[in-house]
Amino acid sequence: MKNFIIYDLEATCWENMPPGYVQETIEIGAFRVNQYGEVRGKFNRFIRPVVHPTLSPFCRQLTTINQEDINRARTFPQVIEEFWDWARIEEEDYVLCSWGSFDKKMFISDCQLHRIDATWAEHHVNLKEQYKTFKRLRHSIGLKKAVEKEDILFTGVHHRGISDAENLAKLFLKYLGNWSL
Repeated sequence: MKNFIIYDLEATCWENMPPGYVQETIEIGAFRVNQYGEVRGKFNRFIRPVVHPTLSPFCRQLTTINQEDINRARTFPQVIEEFWDWARIEEEDYVLCSWGSFDKKMFISDCQLHRIDATWAEHHVNLKEQYKTFKRLRHSIGLKKAVEKEDILFTGVHHRGISDAENLAKLFLKYLGNWSL
């Protein structure tokens, strides 16, 4: 059975990123969808960053994630193990699906930071590029704009991992047979 892991990450960020700063994932939001388009699970966790543990005011405002949630969260190595178990990474065939390439890069970067093998993150499809291609758009567009263009109600809070993953899952399901997976 093939699982499609429709996911979105939020990461530490700054209005003007200081030189040498490293972004770290602070939220994973994901939905597991099978090949028949059935949603088989939902995953949402905050992650405590270790390099820059204090969120910038810009990051708190953009993501609506507060410092207390991050302080209470576990670190990436602990959360990513939970994610693998939930996604059945080692048990079943899977494809990670995100809007753009940022999320894949973040998974790989966080794995490198914590000295974790990142080969699992290579099973990835960029739905943003595929959408641009099959909709014959000149330029790729943001997730919120794509969802609204498809007359799908955008629910939740934009720039929150779980909300963006849920909206991406709705778009993914609308075009289930169109993606190159």
